[in-house]
Amino acid sequence: MERPPRRPSAARPRPRSLQRAAAALFLAILVALPFAVLYRGPVSRSLHDSWEWDPLPSLDASEEDGAARDDDLDSQDLKLEQVLQKASMGDNTVILTTLNSAWASPGSVIDLFIDSFRSGVRTSSLLNHLVIIAFDWNAYKQCLKIHPYCFALGTDGVDFSEEKRFLTSGYLEMMWKRIDFLRLVLESGFSFIFSDADIMWFRSPFPYFYPDGDFQIACDHYFGNATDLRNIANGGFNYVKSNERSIEFYSFWYSSRLRYPGLHDQDVFNVIKHDPYVSDIGLKIKFLSTSYFGGFCEPSRDLNKVCTMHANCCIGLQSKVHDLRVMMEDWRSYLSLPPSLKRLSALAWRVPQNCRY
Repeated sequence: MERPPRRPSAARPRPRSLQRAAAALFLAILVALPFAVLYRGPVSRSLHDSWEWDPLPSLDASEEDGAARDDDLDSQDLKLEQVLQKASMGDNTVILTTLNSAWASPGSVIDLFIDSFRSGVRTSSLLNHLVIIAFDWNAYKQCLKIHPYCFALGTDGVDFSEEKRFLTSGYLEMMWKRIDFLRLVLESGFSFIFSDADIMWFRSPFPYFYPDGDFQIACDHYFGNATDLRNIANGGFNYVKSNERSIEFYSFWYSSRLRYPGLHDQDVFNVIKHDPYVSDIGLKIKFLSTSYFGGFCEPSRDLNKVCTMHANCCIGLQSKVHDLRVMMEDWRSYLSLPPSLKRLSALAWRVPQNCRY
């Protein structure tokens, strides 16, 4: 039963002490709010709220149909959860990579990335759990031609279709957008392996992950201990379990961009990994050995052990593609050898070549 409407009462003047208290409270909120945003960015946000997400239209959407576009905008959270659910493993783990037009052209990075799964040892089935996140419309269309699980994601007023050179403003925006998006994946209840598309997969990484790690990350330079904070991390490959600690960390990581303007996500991580707040939330960080998760900065020397190889420490798309093709040739040559020759320690990569620095 509805309550009868209350009669409006006559306004009474407020005591001056109450007015002063209200003014003081308002001033305190103004002072505290920037710090709250800086250090403890909001945790629960939708695709709309983060970075002013501007989802790309579906293939059958009419550009003239504004109402359909509004419906598409409203359903992006659901669409993301659906594609993640379809691709997820039994424990709600997915493999994610990002793609723009520059890396999507036939014969370029994304084709080499997928080819490495098909050529690796017990990796082809992992393609069933890969979701490609397209940053622009052309990348999304190309993704649909080569892979079943694609998610179209754009940002209002920002063009991510072209190659983003290292540390340019466009590059920084794309990297920070990725961090915020990965937080949304964790909040949806999905753990993930994130892999840059210029990482070749040669063996399944799961046997080499630590069972007690919340956040596990590859390295440009590894000093021999998985918990040594001196290890120089590389954000291009990480395995993250969805829990309160990892969600809070990604929120903290993303908000830290404001404390370190001009730095990309990887450099900021290598700073905040020492922050007492990371210990306070109980996040367990593990660094992955370059013996298994290598790259051009510090290659995996033993082809009998290597899981992934990253075209890091390399600037320029053409140089990357050239050296990734040489890497795949080396891998196929290794696979063609009889078991007795595979065990020889003399086997080595011919890369980096154009990516040498």
